[in-house]
Amino acid sequence: MHRRILVPVVTVLMTVSCSGGGGGGYNAGGGYGTGPVVDPTPGTDEVVATSALSFNPATLNTTAGHTVNFVFASVAHNVFFDAKPGVPADIPGSNVSTSVTRVFATAGSYTFTCHIHPTMRGTVVVQ
Repeated sequence: MHRRILVPVVTVLMTVSCSGGGGGGYNAGGGYGTGPVVDPTPGTDEVVATSALSFNPATLNTTAGHTVNFVFASVAHNVFFDAKPGVPADIPGSNVSTSVTRVFATAGSYTFTCHIHPTMRGTVVVQ
């Protein structure tokens, strides 16, 4: 008689203890759970002015409101944007071993040039 009662009780306890709390998408904690859902798209993008006299990437796709970090390594570079509405401020001078950020608030395509090396051109495409 104990056996008939014990089996259903054990089955109920196992079902309750193994069921999840539900709800929740992928979170920053490393898996599915009940924590907040995190946007996998970073808020900062990067363009590197290389010693090979190019911008990497040559075309950067980003989202309106994201910050773009312009990285200037071991060779002096600058960034001058083609004039158009919504374009951020230029990055003048001879920038070496530093980085400068610009926020692209408005959707559009923004072309830029290094005036020190006029063959260096790049584009930021903002969705």
